[in-house]
Amino acid sequence: MGPGAYTGGRNFGHLAYQVENIYETCQRLMDGGVTINRPPRDGHMAFVRTPDNISIELLQNGVLPPAEPWASMPNTGEW
Repeated sequence: MGPGAYTGGRNFGHLAYQVENIYETCQRLMDGGVTINRPPRDGHMAFVRTPDNISIELLQNGVLPPAEPWASMPNTGEW
């Protein structure tokens, strides 16, 4: 791959955290002003982005069935 501008931020990849309840975690983050870039539509994973453009993946510990309003929520921005 030749030289070129990298516009994906100052890092590669992303961080991931396993959470006990992805729906409750995403709601708590939204209540705190965090944008959920990729909602947990499947009850398994979601993505948020930090103010300095680092993607953070949230992974459900175990299995939760899809639930509203998350199942119908669109993506926002990038993750």
